[in-house]
Amino acid sequence: QVQVVESGGGLVQPGGSLTLSCAASGSIYTISSMGWYRQTPGKQRELVAIIGSGGNTNTADGAKGRFTISRDNIKNTVYLQMNRLNSEDTAVYYCYALVRISATSPSRGYWGQGTQVTVSS
Repeated sequence: QVQVVESGGGLVQPGGSLTLSCAASGSIYTISSMGWYRQTPGKQRELVAIIGSGGNTNTADGAKGRFTISRDNIKNTVYLQMNRLNSEDTAVYYCYALVRISATSPSRGYWGQGTQVTVSS
């Protein structure tokens, strides 16, 4: 099985910074993409940023220039550096990993349990 575990959420003041981490472990052959999504009550989960195994990234418009996604392929870990946070960034942040567990298996998406980020004074 594959486990995806986030860490680094918490309370931060407006204008502050926070770094989220997410590690995938277990029966992993390859991980093609890893990323971050977020969700607030009553809304759909939305993409924040995603990164491929080669380092190519896609960042949501609202996060561009403030959030940076990076990845350590050796550690199967993805990071989200968040700067200039504001109240609209308050959400549960979920990590996503697209994983193959063997050379012959199809890729399957795995989600973490989520970590709360609250931006408030």
